[in-house]
Amino acid sequence: MEVLLVLRLCCNCTYALLYKPIDRVTRSTLVLHDLLKHTPKDHPDFPLLQDALRISQNFLSSINEEIDPRRTAVTTPKGEARQLVKDGFLVEVSESSRKLRHVFLFTDLLLCAKMKKTSVGRHQQYECKWYIPLADLTFQTLDDTDSSPSIQVLPEYEIEEMKIKISVLKSEIQKEKKAPKGQSRVERLRKKMNEQESWLLLHSPTIPFRIHNKHGKSYHFLLSSDYERSEWRESIQKLQKKDLQTCLLSSVELQVLTSSCFKLRTVHNIPVTSNKDDEETPGLYGFLHVIVHSAKGFKESANLYCTLEVDSYGYFVSKAKTRVFRDTTEPHWNEEFEIELEGSLYLRILCYENCYDKSMLNKDDNEIVDKIMGKGQVQLDPQTVQSKNWHMDVIEMNGIKVEFSMKFTSRDLSLKRTPSKKQSGVFGVKINVVTKRERSKVPYIVRQCIEEVEKRGIDEVGIYRISGVATDIQALKITFDTNTKDILVMLSDMDINAIAGTLKLYFRELPEPLLTDRLYPAFMEGIALSDPAAKENCMMHLLRSLPDPNLMTFLPLLEHLKRVAEKEPINKMSLHNLATVFGPTLLRPSESEIAKGQHITSASDIWSHDVMAQVQVLLYYLQHPPISFAELKRNTLYFSTDV
Repeated sequence: MEVLLVLRLCCNCTYALLYKPIDRVTRSTLVLHDLLKHTPKDHPDFPLLQDALRISQNFLSSINEEIDPRRTAVTTPKGEARQLVKDGFLVEVSESSRKLRHVFLFTDLLLCAKMKKTSVGRHQQYECKWYIPLADLTFQTLDDTDSSPSIQVLPEYEIEEMKIKISVLKSEIQKEKKAPKGQSRVERLRKKMNEQESWLLLHSPTIPFRIHNKHGKSYHFLLSSDYERSEWRESIQKLQKKDLQTCLLSSVELQVLTSSCFKLRTVHNIPVTSNKDDEETPGLYGFLHVIVHSAKGFKESANLYCTLEVDSYGYFVSKAKTRVFRDTTEPHWNEEFEIELEGSLYLRILCYENCYDKSMLNKDDNEIVDKIMGKGQVQLDPQTVQSKNWHMDVIEMNGIKVEFSMKFTSRDLSLKRTPSKKQSGVFGVKINVVTKRERSKVPYIVRQCIEEVEKRGIDEVGIYRISGVATDIQALKITFDTNTKDILVMLSDMDINAIAGTLKLYFRELPEPLLTDRLYPAFMEGIALSDPAAKENCMMHLLRSLPDPNLMTFLPLLEHLKRVAEKEPINKMSLHNLATVFGPTLLRPSESEIAKGQHITSASDIWSHDVMAQVQVLLYYLQHPPISFAELKRNTLYFSTDV
C-alpha cells in the first residue's frame, strides 16, 4: 500500500517537479525509472509512471547543453519516438499580414513556431503558434466555401527593385573586402543586405498552400515554388497513411516539444546570402540555356508539360514552361529556354498532367490545379555547365525520366553587344544601316513585332516578362535576317511570347544601344537631377539629340509599351514592370564603350550599379505625356544639340 502511495505521489508531482532545480528532477527521474522497473505492466499506475518518466526525460534533454546534435526525435505519450521528418521556413498569412514561420513536421503532428526575441548572450528559443495532429489535418478541397485571407500582393516592380538594391550591396561588399580597414563597413553592409533579403523572402511568395484542422480553423501559407508545396503535401500524406491517433499535448508537453525544436531543426537560418559563409559557392550569374527534350515512363496517355524552376535570393521561382504535348506516354518537346540566373545553385524540373476539368478550377489566385506527375532537381555544377558544349542529363522522378540538355553563359559574356559579321541581316546591325536599306523610318522587325503583340498578345499575362521558347525565337531571328517572304505567315502561327522575345533580342543585340553610347553618361546624369524642371529640360533635350532613326524607333516603342500597360489589370504588366524589362536593353552601353572604362569598369558592374538608373530613365519617358517627333524637332531650333 505504501508503494502505491509513493507511485501516485510521484505521478501527481511530476509536473510541479519540472520547475524545480535540475538536480531534483534528475533524482526523481532515477526514482521513477527504478519504480517502473519493479511495477507490473498490468498495474493501473504503470501508464502514469511511463508518462511521468517520459516528461522528465524530455525536460532534461531539452535543457541539456551537451545534447547529441544528431538527435532527431522526442518521446510521444505512448513511449514511441516522435521523429522530426521535415522542417523549413514558410510565410504564413496571419491577421492579413505575412509572418515568417519555422514549420516542423513530426511523425504525428505539424507544429508552427516563431523565434522568440532574446537578449544578447541568451540562447534562442521557439514559441509555438499552433500545432495540428496529423490525424486531424486535411488539405482544403476545391469546393471549400471558406474565403482566402485578404493579403496584399506587392507590385512586381517593387520586388525587382529590391533585387537590384541587393545586387548593388553585394558588389559594394566585395569591393570593401579588398579595401584596407573595410571590415567594419562590410559588417554594416551585410546587416543591411540581410534586412533586404529577409524582406524579399517575406514578400515574394504568392502560391497558396492551405491546411485545415478538421476540428478547428484553417491555416494559409504562401510559397514561391510549386515544387516546395508538393514536397510538404507529399511528406504529410505519406505519414497519414499510417495508423495515426489524435494526440493532444498538455501545456508542459507542448513546451517541451517546442523547446526541443531548437535542437532538432535541420534548417538553422533563413535562406539568405548574408547567412552564408564566404567559402560557400556564390552560385551562377548569367544565362542558363536549357533544352527539354523528352520524357518516358508514363503508364497512361495524358496531356503533359514541364516547368523549370531555379533558385535566386534564397528561394525558388518558376522560369519557363514547355508546350502541352497531348495524349501521349512519350512526349517529345525539344524546346529550348534561356533562363536568367541570379546566384543560382539548382535547376528543378516538374512534370504535370494538364487538367481540363473546369470543376477542378480553384478560386485561389496562382493556384496550380494540374497534377504533378513527377519532380526532380540537379545541382548546377560550374565546371559542368560552363563549357561551350551542351551537357545532356536525365532527371528520374517517380519512375519517369526527363531528358534535357543545358549550357551556361556568364553575365560578363551575355551582356556584351557583339556586332554581326553579316551586314545583310537586321540582328547585330546598326539601326541606321537597316532603316536606310529598307527605306523606312522604323525597322520592319520592330513594326511587325509590335503589330502582332497588339493584335493578340496585349492581354497575355506577363507579356515581355515571360520567356518565349528559345528555338522559336531563333527561328524568327533567322527568318528576319534572311528576309523570307513567309514572315507574316510565320508570325501569325508563332507563340506570342516568342514574338515578344524576338523584339527584346533585336534591341539587346544592337551593336550600340538604341539610346546610344554617346548620350549614355548624360542620361545617367539627367535622371539623377532633383529639380523637376531641370530634369524635364535635360531629358527632352537628350531625346532631341538622338539620331533620327533611333528617335523614330524609340517613340513608337514607347507608345506601344504604354498601351500594353493600359491592360495591366489583365496582363499584370505595369509601366514599372515594362521599364524593368526594357530599360537595360535600350540603354546598356556597347562592349567597346565598357572597354574604354568611360562608364563602368566591368560588365557585371552594369547589372549591380546602373540597372536601377537605366530602368528609371525609361520609366521617366513612359510616365511622360505623349512625345511628338515633330514637336521635338521644332524645339531643336531653340536648343543646342551638343551634349
